[in-house]
Amino acid sequence: MITITAVIRAKAGHEVTMRDALVTVAANVAANEPETIGFFISQSEDDPCVFTTYERFADKAAMDRHNGSAVVATFFGIAKPILDGEVILVTSKEVSATLR
Repeated sequence: MITITAVIRAKAGHEVTMRDALVTVAANVAANEPETIGFFISQSEDDPCVFTTYERFADKAAMDRHNGSAVVATFFGIAKPILDGEVILVTSKEVSATLR
C-alpha cells in the first residue's frame, strides 16, 4: 500500500473554498477510483486554515493515475491562488493499518 499525507494551509478567509475543493476530490475518488483505497480529509480544530489529507493507494500505478487525474488538476487550479505556503507531501509505503 502506498500512502500520501498532505498538509495544506489555506489563506485566512478561504477555508470553505479549500474544504469544498477537497471534498470534490474525495467524491470523485469514491465514484471513479477503485484502486484508491481511502481518501481522508481533516481540518485542524486549532487552525481551520490547515487541512490534512491521508490517501491510500493499492499501488504506485493507482497513485500516479490519481495524481494525474483531471479532478486533481482542477483542485490545484482552485487551491493554488489560496494556498498559504507550499503543500507538504509525504509519500510512504504503509507499514501497518488498524481498521474497524
